[in-house]
Amino acid sequence: MAKILMKGTEAIAEAAIRAGCRFFFGYPITPQNQIPEYMSRRMPQVGGTFLQAESELAAINMVYGAGGCGKRAMTSSSSPGISLKQEGISYIAGARVPAVIVNIVRAGPGLGTIQPSQQDYMQATRSTGHGGCRTVVLGPASVQEAAELTMEAFEIADAYRIPVIIIGDGMIGQMMEPVDFDAIKIRKREIPNKDWAADISTWGKRPRAVINSLYIDPKVCEASNLSWDEMFKTVSRKEVRHEEYMTDDMDHLIVAFGTTSRICRNAIAAAREQGIRAGMIRPITLSPFPFEAIKLAADRVKSVLCVEMNSGQMVEDVRLAVNGKLDVKFFGRTGGMIPSPAEILQAVKDAGGCR
Repeated sequence: MAKILMKGTEAIAEAAIRAGCRFFFGYPITPQNQIPEYMSRRMPQVGGTFLQAESELAAINMVYGAGGCGKRAMTSSSSPGISLKQEGISYIAGARVPAVIVNIVRAGPGLGTIQPSQQDYMQATRSTGHGGCRTVVLGPASVQEAAELTMEAFEIADAYRIPVIIIGDGMIGQMMEPVDFDAIKIRKREIPNKDWAADISTWGKRPRAVINSLYIDPKVCEASNLSWDEMFKTVSRKEVRHEEYMTDDMDHLIVAFGTTSRICRNAIAAAREQGIRAGMIRPITLSPFPFEAIKLAADRVKSVLCVEMNSGQMVEDVRLAVNGKLDVKFFGRTGGMIPSPAEILQAVKDAGGCR
């Protein structure tokens, strides 16, 4: 099959369908509206269900219901809408139901602007839901990778019975790039039998399934929490991913994710033209975070710079990884402003004491 020119939002939607998603529930909000629009057209063609819910709260609870029946289900939104979904995401996590949630981030806080931003990093990795809820968070840097990680997301969600968040920004959602779905190679996980699911086809054949996150007995609740923690430790061993760019001989390390990392590549090229040996580590799994890769890189460089489209959020994880060996510097633009290669180059020079 030839490459297809698609927006990031469209590629995510098509990839979800190819991954077996047959239930989509959403609610309109810019800049992710092409996802539900695309799903409304394609889902009937593949025998799936599309429903525009009456609210973000309704949409996430519909995902809870479909996922609780053992079906692959997805919802999408943008920043304020994800805030409204947080309670439902925590219920899904507490009930150990697989789900995929897409956040095409806009700038905030509040209604902010529809321009690109990475201001939801903390929300995605730290406070997706109440009660210590943790999710897997994937950060694509291209339209092709957005499609790939969407397909991976459903595998991860089913393998570990965990919500998976795909976090992009308005730039990756709206830009158009060629997508080759045939080139996507997904690592198939071992998917446990879904005998936990409330599947009507099994009625009378096994004990009744109950999907619930309520544990009245604190000992039972603690046991559930400890089981979740052990599962996430396994996720952290098996699913952490990152990319290294020009790191073999680097003296100055940049850490960036998503579309910001693409701008950093231009800054690195400019730095090397001036004799400044910069390189980059790009976290692909924002949760679990590639602490070890950054820790090892920090042992052999003179400076570390974190670049984000926010006021400084992932930089806290970078500082944890570096663990005081170096003073981690930060450069960011916020409110929908996009950093330029020239600005990043100057930040690299400032961080490394280069002239």
